[in-house]
Amino acid sequence: MGLPPPAPLLLGLLLLLGILRLLWGDLVFIPAFIRMTGPAVTASLVGGTEDVTVSLTLLQDKEGLLPVPACGVLTNETGDWSLTVTPTVNALEVTVRLKRGRQRCSSNETESSSESPCMVQALLVSASRNSSCLAHLLIRVEIYANSSLAHNASENVTVIPNQVYQPLGPCPCNLTAGACDVRCCCDQECSSNLTELFREACFTGIFGGDVSPDSDHLCSVQESRGVPGWFPFLCVQSSPANSPFLGYFYHGSVSSQRRASFGVPLRADLRDLSDFGYKQGDPIMTVDKTYFTIPQVSLAGQCMQNAPVAFLHNFDVRCATNLEAYQEQDGGVIHMKIKNGAVGGVVTPRVTYEEAADPDAFITRTGTLLSNESASRNVNVEEHYIFRWNNNTISEINVKIIRAEINAHQKGIMTQRFTVKFLSYNSGDEKEFSGNPGYQLGKPVRALDINRMNNETTLHLWQSAGRGLCTSATFKPVLFGEDTLSGCLLEVGIHENCTRLRENAAELLDSLVRATHVAMRGNSDYNDPSDDWLEIIRADAADPGAAPPVSVRGLCADVPARLHIRILVSDAGAVEGMTQHEIVGVETRLSTVNWQFQCGLTCEDKADLFPVSASVQFIKIPAQLPRPLTRFQINFTEYDCNRNEVCWPQLLYPLTRYYQAAFLSNPWTRTCKA
Repeated sequence: MGLPPPAPLLLGLLLLLGILRLLWGDLVFIPAFIRMTGPAVTASLVGGTEDVTVSLTLLQDKEGLLPVPACGVLTNETGDWSLTVTPTVNALEVTVRLKRGRQRCSSNETESSSESPCMVQALLVSASRNSSCLAHLLIRVEIYANSSLAHNASENVTVIPNQVYQPLGPCPCNLTAGACDVRCCCDQECSSNLTELFREACFTGIFGGDVSPDSDHLCSVQESRGVPGWFPFLCVQSSPANSPFLGYFYHGSVSSQRRASFGVPLRADLRDLSDFGYKQGDPIMTVDKTYFTIPQVSLAGQCMQNAPVAFLHNFDVRCATNLEAYQEQDGGVIHMKIKNGAVGGVVTPRVTYEEAADPDAFITRTGTLLSNESASRNVNVEEHYIFRWNNNTISEINVKIIRAEINAHQKGIMTQRFTVKFLSYNSGDEKEFSGNPGYQLGKPVRALDINRMNNETTLHLWQSAGRGLCTSATFKPVLFGEDTLSGCLLEVGIHENCTRLRENAAELLDSLVRATHVAMRGNSDYNDPSDDWLEIIRADAADPGAAPPVSVRGLCADVPARLHIRILVSDAGAVEGMTQHEIVGVETRLSTVNWQFQCGLTCEDKADLFPVSASVQFIKIPAQLPRPLTRFQINFTEYDCNRNEVCWPQLLYPLTRYYQAAFLSNPWTRTCKA
């Protein structure tokens, strides 16, 4: 069912007039034609909208002819339709809406012909000034019975069936309410004529409505599926209605769930139990009944300025702070009094100050100073706290603060470092162990250099700062069990000497491993090299003095660029139930690349950046090699269900109480595929 024959001609004329009037700046509807399938449509009337009257007319065809629209009378309501005009900036917003009170699609019409439109009309919206028609909007109305107009949402009550007797979702592909879903043959809203169009391409499986498939154990599946010849002797006789997909899968009591609270307690609600001694993890308290706080890094990577310090918890963190927002605490830690864990006991930190040797290593400038004033200020770039503990009390606190003097108007980002270390009251300044006896995860790898007088050292990686140049990079230790990749940038020019470049790169990489031996255990003695110390294997050591036969400007071959450190670890027993880790081998290997100066439009004599990197990989190996399989175990497959067509261990499986679980595992299907 469509519009009368003159409708296409009228539509073409309206579109042509609309385009011409828009170019001339006259009054025009945008768009000039709308195909309406919902309850409301909206168009814009642009141009000179002053003193404009908008009217709505229902076009009735008489003997195949459309009447001439009249623009003299304002008509905002025409039968089933209402017209609303809303002024906007330099335009009028015209809305045509179908009244909700009239239901043109009855239930009989919906059931008999759900594929055909139940309402087809033609509407004409006219804009006039002084009874003169200036613009027209033609609306073609096609409303179907399956649309939302034909149903009342309040009457659509969903009834959830009892899963004991029928599936909860019998037709998962039925996604659209009140309409037919293509290729969904279980959709009850599809008529027989529509289903014939896609019957050969219906969805299969559970999504297509097969929510209760027959089990592979049932004897009734023999005719429809290929099964072995001995299947009739072992199949199960059961009604298809007794499906494992039905019924309650678990019966049990439901406990009330306690909601977890992630809120931080207020200062007034602090629990102070320090008078009875500290326990590991307890926050350290001050005499003012507040937490002793030091900036720390949260799990999300953000720097928390007021994070409590936990008893016997060491940490080493770095926080980035904007110099414009940096404010030094009033009084600082020098005037703070901390509870020592005994009743009435107080300990005052002893603070020492040092000046930073290179402030630029901590500050990244983001702008140029516009003022030449000599005013300056001090900022703390590093703070190191050492707590001496005795049983459950704190006996001494030593603080070392490293300061840097900068311009008062300096802008940039400052990287601050905060460390906290708990030491026993009777311990000296001896080197801290990395475990006892085995290594602990996250502790530094202990190393030894027998060629130096002060032989205590460790393996290092780069800690880049600022522009990432190697000249400003600092070192950080290699931590046990943590695979890491670090690097820095080396400045080179187009006239760089290749031999000198190789020597500089090799020296940078060699500075990370200034050691000859690595400790097997976390408590190996530095004074006894024979106490489980392993020699570092240096494979393919590069010869920095070896130059290529041909030297080309801006091109150097075989430049050391990456250092690979491979550490073999294994489990060496347990102490009080804790697994002890040890190192069984260390190897370092250099990789070389061919460097070429990168030119832009022209090769200017400016510095290029050559990246060098180092990687650490921990490889876990078994403490003892597994016993190899015998020839009998390799060749004998009679009782191997995965490698044999007949699975003898499951011969009597249907007679056991475990056969019900096979509905989900499909053992017969796996047997047929073997």
